[in-house]
Amino acid sequence: MLDPTSTAAVGAVLGAIGAGLANEAGKAAWESAGGLVRRIVGHEVRAPRGRDELNGIAQQVHDAVRHDPALARAWTAFARSAPRPGHPTRVPALHASTRFFTDRDAERKALGKEAFRTADGRPRIAVLHGPHGIGTSALALHWGCTQARRFPDGQLYADLRGTGTGATPGADPATVLRLLLRELGIAAADIPPATEDRQALLRDCTADRKMLIVLDHARSAAQIQPVLTSAPDVFVIVAARHPLPGLDAVGIPVGPLADKDARRLLAQVAKAGNVTLDRAALPAVVARCAGSPFALRATAARLTEQHWRQERQPADDAARTAVADGIRALTPDTARALRLLAQRDWPAIQAPLAAAILDLDETTAERLLTELAAVQLLESAPSRGTDGNGGPRTAGGAYRIRPLIREYAATEALREDGIAATQDAVRRAVRWCVTFAEPASRAALSHGWRLGDTQPPAPGGVPYTNAGEALGALRAELGNLLQAVGAAEELSDPDAVFRLNQALWPVQLKMGCHDELLPALRAGVRATEACDPASREAARMHTLLGLNLMELGRWPEAESAFTAAAHAERAAGHTRGHATAVESLGLLRLREWRFQEAYDCFEAADRILDDVTADGEGSRDLPRARALLQRHRGRALRGLGRWAQAETRLESALAFFRDTHEAYNTARTLTDLAETYEASGRATAALPLIDEAIASLTNEQAHHHLIHLRALRERCAAGERPQS
Repeated sequence: MLDPTSTAAVGAVLGAIGAGLANEAGKAAWESAGGLVRRIVGHEVRAPRGRDELNGIAQQVHDAVRHDPALARAWTAFARSAPRPGHPTRVPALHASTRFFTDRDAERKALGKEAFRTADGRPRIAVLHGPHGIGTSALALHWGCTQARRFPDGQLYADLRGTGTGATPGADPATVLRLLLRELGIAAADIPPATEDRQALLRDCTADRKMLIVLDHARSAAQIQPVLTSAPDVFVIVAARHPLPGLDAVGIPVGPLADKDARRLLAQVAKAGNVTLDRAALPAVVARCAGSPFALRATAARLTEQHWRQERQPADDAARTAVADGIRALTPDTARALRLLAQRDWPAIQAPLAAAILDLDETTAERLLTELAAVQLLESAPSRGTDGNGGPRTAGGAYRIRPLIREYAATEALREDGIAATQDAVRRAVRWCVTFAEPASRAALSHGWRLGDTQPPAPGGVPYTNAGEALGALRAELGNLLQAVGAAEELSDPDAVFRLNQALWPVQLKMGCHDELLPALRAGVRATEACDPASREAARMHTLLGLNLMELGRWPEAESAFTAAAHAERAAGHTRGHATAVESLGLLRLREWRFQEAYDCFEAADRILDDVTADGEGSRDLPRARALLQRHRGRALRGLGRWAQAETRLESALAFFRDTHEAYNTARTLTDLAETYEASGRATAALPLIDEAIASLTNEQAHHHLIHLRALRERCAAGERPQS
C-alpha cells in the first residue's frame, strides 16, 4: 500500500482536491488543505498553479511530516477523507439511427477496419467528411447502432455545434469534455473546472473500457484533440463538413448516393409518408437531388404529384436547392416565420420564444412550428437532460434550425422582409429573454442585492413554487439566454446584455456552468465598457467575470477583473459594489491560500460598507453582507491558525443566519466552525455542529456538502487531530 505521506500520495490528494473545485465540498477541502499545509511546513505556501508547483508542495509536506509523527497523523487523517474524483454512473447509448438507410457499404467497411484493427498504441479515430446534407451524422449513428454489442461499456455522443453568444466556431475543448463526462453520468458538480483535469478524468473513465465516441458537427482539430486516448478499445468517429487539418486520423469521404440507392431511399420515405410516386418524373427528381440524403428526404416529405412534375431541373447544390424548394412550397406566413426564426441560432425554440420573435400569440406560433417541423425545415432540439443539480430536460416541442436552412432562410429574410424587420424580430426575442430571466433569477436567489434594486420584490408575482424550480427554468433556457446576450451585443443594446448576465448569476453561483457562461460575461464587459467604462454596470460585469474566472482556475485573469471592478466602483461612487469587488478579491485570496491578504480584503470591504447610507442602494442587504464578511474572516483566520479569533467571527455569522433561517448559509458556517474546532484539537466539540449542519441541509439537495460533512464527522468521531 502506498504510504499516504509519500510525495506521490500527497501530490495525488492535492491533485484530486484541486480537480474537485466545481462543488462546495471540493472548495472547502481545498481551503482546509491550504491551512493544513501552512501549519505542516510552518509558513505560508501559495496554492499551486500547475503540476510542477503541486509536486513542489507535495515534497515540502513529505519532508515536514517525515520526522514528526503528529504531523504525519494529521495529514493521513485529512487525506483519508479528501474528496475523490467523480466516476461513471451510467452506460450511455446512442440515440436511435434513422429508420431508412441505404448503401454506404464502403464507408462502413472503412469504419470497421479502423475500429477493430490490432491495438498498437495509436488512437483509433476516423473522420467522416462531406458537404451539408450528405449524411455524415446519419452514417456515424447508424454504424454505431449496428455495432452496439462491440462497445458494451457505452457509446458517447456530443454535438459540437455549440450554443454560444454569437457566430462562434462551435464548442471549445473544455465544453466538449464536459458534454462527454455528463454523458457518462458524471455529476456537473464533479466535473473539474480546468480543461486538463477534465481530460485526465475522461481518460480515467474510458481506460480499460470498450467504448465508442461520436463527435458530430466538428469544425476544428482543436475540438477533438483533448478527447483522444490510446486506450486500446476506444474508437472515435468524427462527423465534419471537411477534413480536419492537424488531426492524425483516417479520413473517410462521404459522397452522393448512387442513383439506385437514391431511388430506394426516396421510395422508402415517400411510402412511409403515403406519397404516391410519379414514375415518369422520378428520374428528374433523383437527378435534382443529386444523391443528397437530406434533399431526398426533404423532397419526399413534401411533394405532391404536381410538385413532381414541376421540379425537373438538376441542381448544382442539391441540399441548398432542397431548402429553397421547401421554402417556396410554404404558405407566405409560414415562410416568413422561418425567415425570422433563422436570424439567430436559437438552440431550443418553443412556442413562447417563437411568439415573441414573430409577434404572434403562442397558439399561432405553435402551429407554425409544427408545420415547419412536418416538412423537415425544423428539427427536434436535443434533450438537455438532468445535470445533477436539478436542471430539467428541455421540454417537448422544442426545435432548432439546421445550419444550412438557417443560412439560406436568414439571407432570404434580408431580401423579403428587410433589415429593419429582421432586427425587430431579434429585438423582440431579446426582450422576451430579459422578461423571462429576471423574475426567474429573483425567485432562484431571493437573498442578496442586484444592481438597480431599490426595494424588495413584490410577493406572489413569480410563477415558481420554489427556488429550485426557478433555477431549473433558467438552466433549461440557458442556451437561448446566452444566444440573446450575443444578439443584444450585436444590436448595441448594452442594457439588455447587462440585465441578462446579472439574471444568470444564480446559475453561475448554484450550478456552475462556468465555461458556458464565460463568453456571455466577456460580452457583458465589452458592451458595458463601450458604453461607459466607469459605469456601475461595467464594474458589476467585471466582478461577475472575475468570479467566473476564479472558478475556472484562471486566477491572474480573475485578479485583474476584480481590480478593474474595484477601481470602476470607486470611481462611480458605488459603495455597495465597491465592497463586493473587494470582498471578491478576498475570496480569490482564500482560493490561493493567501490567508492574511484575504483577511485584509474582508476587513477593507467591511469598512467600505460603513459608507452605505440607510436608503442607499444595497442597504436592504447590508446586515447579510456583514454576516458573510464575518464568515469569510473566520475562514481566513482559521487558515492562519488563529483559532479563537476565527471562532468569534464564525459564531457571529452563525447567529445571523440562524435568525434569518438561511438553511444553506447556516450549514456552511456550522461546517466552518466545526472544522475550526477540529483543527484546534477539539474534535469532540465539533460533532453537534456537524449534526446540526446535516439537519439544516436535509431539504437543500446539497449532496456534495453532505458527503463532506459525513467525512468530517467520521474523522472527528474517531478522535483524529490535524494539529500537532
